[in-house]
Amino acid sequence: QVELVESGGGLVQAGGSLSLSCEASGSIFSINAMGWYRQAPGQQRELVAVITSGGSTNYADSVKGRFTISRDNGWNTMYLQMNSLKPEDTAVYYCNTKGYSGNRRPFDAWGQGTLVTVSS
Repeated sequence: QVELVESGGGLVQAGGSLSLSCEASGSIFSINAMGWYRQAPGQQRELVAVITSGGSTNYADSVKGRFTISRDNGWNTMYLQMNSLKPEDTAVYYCNTKGYSGNRRPFDAWGQGTLVTVSS
């Protein structure tokens, strides 16, 4: 079983910065991609950023140039650096990891979410 634990959310003023972390643990054979999603009140969950096993990254248009996704070399931890935050970035942020577990079965794991609140 793969477990993801996010940290780093909180309250910040518009224009400020926050950094989120997501630590993966459990029986992991390989990871195909790791990503950050967010869900604002009354809205559907949306992709924020993703990083693949090859190191390619992709961002939602709304965060391009402001957010940066990265990971450590061991694929144990993923980060999301958020700069120039806007009130519309307020949401619960979830990390997601897709890959194969130690028994070679595919997995699609989610963290519990961390709240980011940006005040105007």
